[in-house]
Amino acid sequence: MLIREYMTSHPITVTEDTSVTDAAKLMKERGVRRFPVMRNEHLIGIITDRDLRSAAPSGVVSLDVHERELMPELHAMLSNTKIKGIMSRDVLTIGPEQSVGTAALLMLKHRISGMPVVDSRGKLLGIITESDIFKVLVDFCGIHLGKTVLGLRLEDTPGSIKEVADVIREHGARVASILTSYDQADPRYRRVYIRIRDLPLEERRRLEEILRKRFEFLYVIEDEVGTT
Repeated sequence: MLIREYMTSHPITVTEDTSVTDAAKLMKERGVRRFPVMRNEHLIGIITDRDLRSAAPSGVVSLDVHERELMPELHAMLSNTKIKGIMSRDVLTIGPEQSVGTAALLMLKHRISGMPVVDSRGKLLGIITESDIFKVLVDFCGIHLGKTVLGLRLEDTPGSIKEVADVIREHGARVASILTSYDQADPRYRRVYIRIRDLPLEERRRLEEILRKRFEFLYVIEDEVGTT
């Protein structure tokens, strides 16, 4: 799950002399929320939709023709305002060979929704956003492979997950994904979420009954979007 596998390559960029209105118009047309700001092919900042909204009253940067006629002076002012005055210059970047998990942690820590991806020489290669992180989550969950998720609480010991997986396979089911979480009070245990490929209802119920008898079973989810 390297960043280069999920980032958007060749992102749309702007220069520091792009006007606020032009940047806002481009964001709307391309359906994006941020632009790397370049100067002679060097990354010097980043401009976001939040920066643009903060630069003017709500909605002003995307005025239509009629509204511009009503507020010509304000529109003219914003057309002459360059993004170099409102962009963020202290840009947090990440490398293409780092993990998506690292990107997610940095975004959460710094409360941002995207980062430029640069190589060792600082050349812009792409951008990784929260939407890309969601794609990774969907891939790792295996949600497109089956709708049933089995939640269990297991001891944090070697082989505990294998024991459950063996029982699942023994009863005709196939594992689509396995995720674990340690976000609980007792460090001796972990929560394990196993998504299985679809089974006929009666077979799934028999498997659930066996798991309930042998392990600490938390719940079963029938995710209706799993196969759509």
